[in-house]
Amino acid sequence: MLKPKKEGIGIFGGSFDPPHKGHTEISKITLKKINLKKIYWIITKKNPFKNKPFFTIEERLKKSKKILKKNINIEVLYLDDLIKSSRTIKVIKYFRKVKNQKNLYLIVGSDNLINFHKWKSWKKIVKLVKLVVFSRKGYVKKSKESLVVKYLNRKNIIFLNEKLINISSSVIKKKYSKNLK
Repeated sequence: MLKPKKEGIGIFGGSFDPPHKGHTEISKITLKKINLKKIYWIITKKNPFKNKPFFTIEERLKKSKKILKKNINIEVLYLDDLIKSSRTIKVIKYFRKVKNQKNLYLIVGSDNLINFHKWKSWKKIVKLVKLVVFSRKGYVKKSKESLVVKYLNRKNIIFLNEKLINISSSVIKKKYSKNLK
């Protein structure tokens, strides 16, 4: 059986503060399951829903590139200065207009889906991309009952219920902070 041609592009945005194995695994699984051509990690200076980042943007970009050096289908981008924003809608418009990419997949965790309706222009986002939602422990049920899921009526949304990747940037930062003391 022939596999469909890889045409889609994945957008995996966030502060990646710091990037870790979980981010890499999510990307690899999405590339394979959705049959994407490439995934872009869009690293932003600051997530509007989080506190000040622990690591600088330069450190996060360097660490991201280092852990992805063997993954040719995953690329790190920093667009905040270029598009004058860190908002997802602006990133999507950049890929559609400048990169001429129409077949876009936005990768989010089930924890993010719960508050997705608070994102700037979220209704426009879900019209322009397909959402790929990864399971995060403690958030799966609530995310499937979210406002966004009800709005989409299960269209344009893909739930990847893979083995839970039990790692988070918050836990890594806590361990890192303890080592600094």
